[in-house]
Amino acid sequence: MLEEPHDIALTVNGVHRTARAPARRLLSDLLRHDLGLTGTHVGCEHGVCGCCTVLLDGDPVRSCLLFAVTAAGHEVTTVEGLAAPDGTPSPVQRAFRECHGLQCGFCTPGFLCTVTALLRETPRPTEDQVLEGISGNLCRCTGYQNIVKSVRRAAELAAADGAATDEGTA
Repeated sequence: MLEEPHDIALTVNGVHRTARAPARRLLSDLLRHDLGLTGTHVGCEHGVCGCCTVLLDGDPVRSCLLFAVTAAGHEVTTVEGLAAPDGTPSPVQRAFRECHGLQCGFCTPGFLCTVTALLRETPRPTEDQVLEGISGNLCRCTGYQNIVKSVRRAAELAAADGAATDEGTA
């Protein structure tokens, strides 16, 4: 017996989107297969690795554990939505590039979304806060040193960007 598809309307990366999907379709699958946003990676499919992390109303969630229908009416930000509208990389993206916070890149989208939320909540994290903040994301390549450096650098870049914006409005 086939499941009846549901209409799902949500905002993804600032754009209103709609799709029809079965009630059991995962958000990760909706993003990747129905909406063509393949930046969200699926690793373990058990919510352990963090590769599928996206922001739901600004909070990091594991999209492989969330049914797409539960995201209806909400705002989802994927790795594709972290850059500015003109394509300028976010401070987190710039820091990961500058500090070599990736190797194979498979876990990177999840880290970028996680760190974006971390720095929004804690703009100047301590070393312990950085380690706690990224502890839910797994990387098999880097050994985490450059990821931690990237988070600290992203905090610096975000503060500098904020200072430049504040000066421009003063």
